[in-house]
Amino acid sequence: MVPRSIPRCVSILAVAASVCAAPALLARGVVVRWREAPSQPADAEAELGPVIAELDRTAANFHTAQAKFVWTQYTSVVNEKDVQEGLVYFRRSGQQVEMAADILKPTLKQVLFTDSKVQLYQPNIDQVTQYDTGKNQALVESFLVLGFGGSGQDMLKSFTVSYLGRETVDGIATAKLNLVPKSEKARNTFEHISLWIDLARGVSVEQQLFAPENDYRLASYSDIRLNEKIPDSAFKLKSSGNTK
Repeated sequence: MVPRSIPRCVSILAVAASVCAAPALLARGVVVRWREAPSQPADAEAELGPVIAELDRTAANFHTAQAKFVWTQYTSVVNEKDVQEGLVYFRRSGQQVEMAADILKPTLKQVLFTDSKVQLYQPNIDQVTQYDTGKNQALVESFLVLGFGGSGQDMLKSFTVSYLGRETVDGIATAKLNLVPKSEKARNTFEHISLWIDLARGVSVEQQLFAPENDYRLASYSDIRLNEKIPDSAFKLKSSGNTK
C-alpha cells in the first residue's frame, strides 16, 4: 500500500476524478458553463425552503444509496475532458457516511472512503494508494454527502446556498442550487458548486464543481436507488494477495 496525504480539502469526486484519471482522454472540447453565480429568481428564498426541507426528510431516513455515474473532469489549460463511468455506493455507518465507487470505464479502478481515509485500487498494476484526509476530514465529508445523505441544515452550515430555479434533467424535475463554500480552504479547491436536486426524492442527480483556472468536475447519476440492501463486499477493495 502506498500512503499519501491530502494537503487540502478535496471532495471524494475530486479525488476519484483526479487520481483515477485515465491515460487516454476520451473526450475533448469545452462545455459552456457559467463560473459566476447568476442572479436568483425573485421568489428564490421562498422556493429554497421546501428544497432544504426535502433534503432534511431524505437525510432523516437515509441508510444507503447506489447509482450509476458518469464523471467528467475538464482541464482548461489543455482543453480536454476525462470521462469515467461506473457504479457508486453510499451507506450510513454511525454518524458517518461511507462511499465506494467501482470505475468500470475506461479502466477498472476502485475508490473507497471509510474511517477518514480514501483508498484507490488499480487492478492493472495491483496497487492500493491510500490518502489520509487528516484534519480535513470534516470538509471532505461535507462534499461527500452533498445530495446523498446530507441534510439541508448541514448544507447551510457549510455553504451559502442560492436557489436558481427548476430544470428538467433526464426527465426528472429538479431544483438547481448554487453552493459557495463558507470555508476559505474549501473555496481554494472549489469556488462554487451547482447541484440539481430531485424534487421528489431529495437526492442529487447532477453535480458540477467549479475549480480555479476554469477547470470543473461534473457528476451525473442515474438509476438511483435509496435504502436498498448493499452487500458489505461493495465496501471492500477487491485486491489480490499480491497487492502492493
